[in-house]
Amino acid sequence: MSQIRDINLAPSGERKIQWVERNMPLLRQIKADFEKTKPFAGLKVALSVHMEAKTAYLCRVMEAGGAEMHVTGCNPLSTQDDVAAALAAGGMDVNAWHAATPEEYTSHLTAVLEAGPNIIIDDGGDLVNLIHTKLTHLIPNIIGGCEETTTGVIRLNSMAAEGKLAFPMITVNNARCKYLFDNRYGTGQSVWDGINRTTNLIVAGKNVVVAGYGWCGKGIAMRAKGFGAHVIVTEIDPVKALEAMMDGFKVMTMEDAAKVGDLFVTSTGCRDVITEKHFTLMKDGAIMCNAGHFNVEVDVDWLDKNAKDRYVQRQNIMGYTLENGKNVFVLAEGRLVNLASGDGHPAEIMDMSFAIQALSARYLAEHRDELRAGVIAVPEEIDDEVARRKLTACGLSIDSLTDAQKEYLASWEL
Repeated sequence: MSQIRDINLAPSGERKIQWVERNMPLLRQIKADFEKTKPFAGLKVALSVHMEAKTAYLCRVMEAGGAEMHVTGCNPLSTQDDVAAALAAGGMDVNAWHAATPEEYTSHLTAVLEAGPNIIIDDGGDLVNLIHTKLTHLIPNIIGGCEETTTGVIRLNSMAAEGKLAFPMITVNNARCKYLFDNRYGTGQSVWDGINRTTNLIVAGKNVVVAGYGWCGKGIAMRAKGFGAHVIVTEIDPVKALEAMMDGFKVMTMEDAAKVGDLFVTSTGCRDVITEKHFTLMKDGAIMCNAGHFNVEVDVDWLDKNAKDRYVQRQNIMGYTLENGKNVFVLAEGRLVNLASGDGHPAEIMDMSFAIQALSARYLAEHRDELRAGVIAVPEEIDDEVARRKLTACGLSIDSLTDAQKEYLASWEL
């Protein structure tokens, strides 16, 4: 039984899903394949991914492959109620609504798991965490799962290192066709879509501080530079810091950056990146937002408890008056700004990422008797298949090695 806001919103959500379907040629191809082969026949799939149109189409692709889908969101502010309604109207089990309370969010996660899934598709690791802590009785029936994002992979690696991960999990985030495009170009564009839509301010000429120079941070910094910003990068990794410097960006500590930044974007996957000691150093009018999965990178809790005044400045912009009289602003409650203040990554980008998800889930189903508990890389043939399908969809072709070239590359003799 679905838990959604309003089934009457379904027509609006259906139009959104139809739009992304037009622009996701890889998933359309995979859906056609799945309709013929039914790789998930007799299997239940629990999915926790940002509940918007691209995710909805992935759900339908999996359903076309014979899966019984039980789906929810992975962030209380990223669910689009009309999209959830469209899936529910089509008969899918959907448990998600926008602005869920922490208790409601947990109940939605629990509801999809109580169906007794065989395959997990997770984004951030909430389903896996819940299974391993409160719903351990489900473990024997689980073939394995797929993890979408960096934060979730960090959690999986930690569980595996402690010997706690009870079933195979494929790290979709670590596939080349995911992080090179989704994390860099998808995040780079969608974060600025969310910021610009929410603030309606110019970026050119501003000091933009990007915390973290992984693939997401690289994309955010690159797009900020394209807008004409003066970009500052903060890092804890000396190699990434050097890379940022050689890419043409200033590198400094967050304490130093706090004094000069106009707009701050965190993308580290860690917590307490911008805290009390930084807030008090900031300019009056400084704006902060987060592009990491969880809302712990900017210490919004401290601001909520300690600011002299807290007020809604604009939709999705909370203002805080500090003891020193300065005002600072936080977008989207410190949650994922590209989804809580926007529509997330472009459809063409998520086409690649979700193609990897769908094919990795098929790999789990086909190899269920061979895989052991632990973290598993996306098979190289899946990465290559997605890249080749994408090139074909773009009307491009590439060269192939001749037999002589293959022999040359495989030989150690001159």
